[in-house]
Amino acid sequence: MTTIAIVGAGRGLGRATARRFGREGFAVALISRAQENVDRLATELERDGVTARGYAANARNPHELRTALEDAGAQLGTIDVLQYSPVPAPEFMKPVLDTTAQDLVGPVEQSVYGPVTAIQQVLPGMRELERGTILLINGGSAVHPNGAVAGTSIAFAGESAYGRMLHDALAPEGIHVAQLIIPRGIGGGDPDHEPDALAERIWSLHRDRGAFRTFVGDDAG
Repeated sequence: MTTIAIVGAGRGLGRATARRFGREGFAVALISRAQENVDRLATELERDGVTARGYAANARNPHELRTALEDAGAQLGTIDVLQYSPVPAPEFMKPVLDTTAQDLVGPVEQSVYGPVTAIQQVLPGMRELERGTILLINGGSAVHPNGAVAGTSIAFAGESAYGRMLHDALAPEGIHVAQLIIPRGIGGGDPDHEPDALAERIWSLHRDRGAFRTFVGDDAG
């Protein structure tokens, strides 16, 4: 079965992406820290006709993340789409002059070590299938560093660099790596930033396999 794994699955973008890919026949692996949350979401999706299962893992814990992805692949089928989109914690967003080296541990674990761990776990299966899509979802500070949210800006920059290098390295193998930048966050009354609209955009990144980076709205500058 064709399978998408969503790391950081919640009731906003994660649920919308799961439904969008589910309509295309994908099974969905929902990965988040709380088992009860992803179980509830999986039950809701199953009622909508989407094959879905929940797996508990903290994106900052490599062992938990590898185990969740391994179990998902074994139970739902080889993962050929990976969406990495955990929400940064509030403590990652201190002003730059208040940010210490210790304050960077959490953001780097989540936005650098996490995607590297997840991608390395699913990449062998994608190579065996000779296809795959890796989707990195980030806020605007990934490309426009914001001194008010220093930890996230620094960690997102590392994730962006890793993703761009992977985009170039994996393209010859038929594996597409794409980054969606969502300035100003999800929702907020802007139709382009609502979860369903973003899920449609994410589906198009998988389907159309274009450039590495895409912006939502007019914030590309």
